[in-house]
Amino acid sequence: MSAEPGRFLPLLTTHRTGRSPVTCEYRCGNQCSHPAPNTSDNEYFGDVVRSVVSRRGALRAGGVMAATAAGFAALSGTAAAEVPALAANPGRGNGHGRSGGSAVPGTDFAPVAPNTRDAVTVPDGYEQQVVIRWGDPVLPGAPEFDVNNQTAAAQAKQFGYNNDFVGLIPQDGSGKRNFLVVNHEYTTETEMFPEGTYDEANPTEEQVRIAWAAHGLSVVQADRARDGGLEVKPSRYNRRITIDTEFEVRGPAAGSDLLKTSADPTGTVVRGTQNNCAGGVTPWGTVLSGEENFHQYFAHGERVTDPGEVERLERYGLVSGETSRKWERFDKRWDVSQEPNEVHRFGWVVEIDPNDPNAKPVKHTALGRFKHEAANVKIARDGRVVVYSGDDERFDYIYKFVSNGRYKPGRSAHARRHNMALLDEGTLYVAKFTGNSPASEIDGSGRLPSDGEFDGTGEWLPLASGDESFVDGFTAEEVYVFTRLAADKVGATKMDRPEDIEPNPVNGRIYAALTNNTDRGASGEAGADEPNPRNGNKNGHVLEWDEDGTETTFVWRLLLVCGDPSAADTYFGGFDKSQVSPISCPDNVAFDGYGNLWISTDGNALGSNDGLFSVPVTGPNRGEVKQFLTVPVGAETCGPVVRDDIVLVAVQHPGEGGEPGSSWPDGGHARPAIVAVRKSDGGRIGA
Repeated sequence: MSAEPGRFLPLLTTHRTGRSPVTCEYRCGNQCSHPAPNTSDNEYFGDVVRSVVSRRGALRAGGVMAATAAGFAALSGTAAAEVPALAANPGRGNGHGRSGGSAVPGTDFAPVAPNTRDAVTVPDGYEQQVVIRWGDPVLPGAPEFDVNNQTAAAQAKQFGYNNDFVGLIPQDGSGKRNFLVVNHEYTTETEMFPEGTYDEANPTEEQVRIAWAAHGLSVVQADRARDGGLEVKPSRYNRRITIDTEFEVRGPAAGSDLLKTSADPTGTVVRGTQNNCAGGVTPWGTVLSGEENFHQYFAHGERVTDPGEVERLERYGLVSGETSRKWERFDKRWDVSQEPNEVHRFGWVVEIDPNDPNAKPVKHTALGRFKHEAANVKIARDGRVVVYSGDDERFDYIYKFVSNGRYKPGRSAHARRHNMALLDEGTLYVAKFTGNSPASEIDGSGRLPSDGEFDGTGEWLPLASGDESFVDGFTAEEVYVFTRLAADKVGATKMDRPEDIEPNPVNGRIYAALTNNTDRGASGEAGADEPNPRNGNKNGHVLEWDEDGTETTFVWRLLLVCGDPSAADTYFGGFDKSQVSPISCPDNVAFDGYGNLWISTDGNALGSNDGLFSVPVTGPNRGEVKQFLTVPVGAETCGPVVRDDIVLVAVQHPGEGGEPGSSWPDGGHARPAIVAVRKSDGGRIGA
């Protein structure tokens, strides 16, 4: 951000992803139409290898590759002793090697064909149900939804807009009573209100307040019905969390001068959460939710004159002038020239306890501040809590947090309080990846190197722990509040939009969705490296690594290099590419009870609707991508939740910005909603 005219590129009229321009504008502030905010000169893999070879010779480079292969074997017991860690793949080498024969349990269904229907399409033998949609009642006194008569008071009691993360949390051992916790990532006012009633240049205060109430999260009780579906019920646990809900700031940056505002001189209480993207259910029964594209809500950065603050705002992607939504006209906290620290109070991981409707939600500063896509927990062998999170931006980073204290099993209120506090004290790290192939073999084309796969080693670089900074020139508070700049300083690896990152509960490995990065290899930008092997990457890839969680080194490989299976630059774990479903722009990940990976997509660049896909990660069918469902035209597939006998997805922004748009799910005004899919005979999913 700068007061200098022309510093940022003009907005594009066409977009480099499968999203509509309207989605790009309201979801992320058109971030892909501006230069990537990471302008650091971190070396990338090609530089690393050339440096190694020039210093120590080609034989030494070969030794690096041998050490990597040894690392895969050496770490074979870190997560689950019975599962070899990243063992060599049979048939690997050209992406056309093997086919799997019989279907893997959990993936035995007829794949859905790519399509552009205005419907949720599921496999033969499956049925679907809309569980809850935008505007449905959540709290007592909520009126029935009427798109022509919306009010802020009504929306504060109704299910919010643009559902993203979905958590289904059992309330007891029966599995019949559950909390359904859903993020409401963003509002698209041009789609929310009937045509001709919303003026983008001059929204009314009531329309702005409706949008404030449509952000945040919903907590509802969702019990299993007699037919196996989910039924939302009135409950004392039902709750709406909005832009006006008070959050407690905890951890090492709580009370920092960088977080103090005129409304909160203590720097410990924040009103609201916004742009909540993906999330995770903790082992202690709470929800972690990532605040992602918060930058777009803050106006008039061009009026900031302090060079240090200008650098910080630019690194987080703020642009000059008014915002799209014009919130700053109705509350000065959205104007950085009037409340310069308010922007620092967003971009955190927040924690919600659905078990206690009166509990104040928490913002955890020890996990760092950036565009958190999600936050997901692994319990290390020594009992410490490890939280993984991606920064969803072109050329940004992958992080983890390791607690000082140890996890207390159980779902009691005492255990929850203990475990929530673990996220306030620990060490924050950022990842550096190194490939094991010669630089000449990573040429940006996506062609596999001679060893048959993209793989290598990694290192976790410490940033801060408590009040101790490990980054020269940064205090600990500055590391937590300006985490991106601290990670730049230590030389983290620039990634292709790291989004959802989750541990597999069966094999213990960690899986990360990297959605895309069409700027990879562009003039002035980082070129291809082994963990991000394609220039102009429009289809994304899926990364897999193995570690216990507390270690500072790991081994990694790419499970999928997504796109059209017939294209030379795609890879499906070594599986026969003629037998897989095409997949583009992986976004969220989940796992079934067998340990199969499930991937939802966002911005399909192959000309069809987004969907949900299953992928075995071990055995001869490793990499066999099968499409389980598609969502309506213009929509993104979010969530997902995969249980033995039910799958949940959040259908976000159906028809947004398109012509003729969408009338899903009810045949009228399009409404984002949660969908449950079950086998028609009540049996196990994919069996």
